[in-house]
Amino acid sequence: MKKRTWFKRSSLILSAVVSMAAPTGKVEFSKESKNPKGCKKSKSPFSHVAGDEYADGDPPFDDDPHGTRCRATSGHSVVHTPPGDGGHHYEWKRNISTTVFWIGEKPTAGNPVPNHASSWDEKWAKHYGGYDDPSPKARKGFLPADFVPKQNPFYVALPYNDIAKNGHKKEARSIIPWFKENFTSKWKSVCKGRWIAIRKGDRVCYAQWEDAGPFTTDDSEYVFGNARPKPNANQHAGLDVSPAVRDFLDLDGSDVTDWKFVEFEDIPVGPWAEHGENNHFVIERKAAEKRAVAEAAPPKETPVIRRRHHASEG
Repeated sequence: MKKRTWFKRSSLILSAVVSMAAPTGKVEFSKESKNPKGCKKSKSPFSHVAGDEYADGDPPFDDDPHGTRCRATSGHSVVHTPPGDGGHHYEWKRNISTTVFWIGEKPTAGNPVPNHASSWDEKWAKHYGGYDDPSPKARKGFLPADFVPKQNPFYVALPYNDIAKNGHKKEARSIIPWFKENFTSKWKSVCKGRWIAIRKGDRVCYAQWEDAGPFTTDDSEYVFGNARPKPNANQHAGLDVSPAVRDFLDLDGSDVTDWKFVEFEDIPVGPWAEHGENNHFVIERKAAEKRAVAEAAPPKETPVIRRRHHASEG
């Protein structure tokens, strides 16, 4: 992520801190979702790429001619703020077949790849804190009912992995818009943790990119270009979303959404800002709280070092 001053984000951090003090419980602006359906995932890439004739346009944010968007906070209030794309301009990818997946999903005949690990984290389920049960009866608001996740429950998978056996793929530097500003190591993904906006009707949800899929991990023409997702057996699905995203947008197990990349500083506060050690909202909030404690503490007195006087002197 790009470095931001504390003053630029102070109002957002304050909103997040206030939202944490709001009453908890079931969120009222999301209907009970339907039973989710799993999606097939595979590490074996497909070779066929759809043509550019399916390239998407760039409609206004939320298709709102006034250019406003809805900010849903954990206090369930609504605030309108102007849109923005930070240092990069990203276009909506429209009418993308979207399926639901979850951390800890067990392999089945139709879905042979388990989700206890991700493309970037071999111990994904452990680091998350457990099984992200998608059953509506096993959820409390946007969280699993049995535990508070250690990572952001608003996560997605897109069909590209920037890391290969020898580090970043050759094309990664030229096709990933934020590669240069986020590169730290040849072994560390610059895609993991990136934020996207997902739109369904008049609702927009925000989530972090935490896995590669569905079906393939090399569809750069779609993820970063104008091509449609590569054909696959599940209605050419091009986006996997978590149960939390499903519930916020009131999606079926297999649905259609729009999505695009977004800069962190342009994301409104919402339920996606509340949990997770990997969540930039949480990281900034903790840093702000730490600074506040340090500033409130009384200044330490500088100890006086007295010079010992020797008899031989003077």
